[in-house]
Amino acid sequence: MRINQYIAHNSKYSRREADILIKDSKVFIGKKLAELNSKVCNGDRVFIDGRELRIRDKYTIIVYNKPRGELVSKRDDRGRRVIFDTLDSKFLHFMPVGRLDFASEGLILLSDNVGVVNALSNSKLTRVYNIKLDGKITDEIIDAMYNGISLDDARAGGHKNSKITSMKINPFNFFEIIKEGSKSYTKIKVGINEGKNRELRRFFAYFKLNVLDLKRVSYGFIELNALPSGKSRYLNHKEYKKIREFLKELKRDVG
Repeated sequence: MRINQYIAHNSKYSRREADILIKDSKVFIGKKLAELNSKVCNGDRVFIDGRELRIRDKYTIIVYNKPRGELVSKRDDRGRRVIFDTLDSKFLHFMPVGRLDFASEGLILLSDNVGVVNALSNSKLTRVYNIKLDGKITDEIIDAMYNGISLDDARAGGHKNSKITSMKINPFNFFEIIKEGSKSYTKIKVGINEGKNRELRRFFAYFKLNVLDLKRVSYGFIELNALPSGKSRYLNHKEYKKIREFLKELKRDVG
């Protein structure tokens, strides 16, 4: 993991602020002065101003219903609203599991444990989304959802400053057409097990369809349900049990 990401995951600092600390020679990995391109490996000890950053073994996970118009970030240098402007200040040190873009809404998981965040972010747990499109689902799109597709040009649907120009998209876990209106829109529910940059927006844009609304409603075995927009909740006992079982199984597979 890059040093600025490690600091952001385990402290109050953002990645940009971590870069400033590194440039100011305030960060050490062990006894070695950190550089901007330094990596943190398992077992490394990281120090800021002589104080060690520690990863706790215990963890808390919350569910947040992100509204549109918020960035999944600690701070934004352009002054845009971020999720931590809404979340209670006691969650300021929490880290998000994956991302939702500025215009998207729905379920975001956050935890105070970097190991848990990484495990969930890199997992193949199904992410389920409700999507509204400005057109019809064609047989060509259905075929791509069943079989996956390589986008030679994935710029459409991405951020204008994104450096991603192509993207391979795996087969969807499932999809269901909820409602077909006139020629103007379609509502669809899809499940995927990846979290690539604006993956679904890029997928449908490739077929000349714009995503009008995108809402994540579940992440693996954790459901958004009726949680109001802009509100958060702790996992319940049943959800924590499933998380523990999942992490235990993951550790067994790795070992």
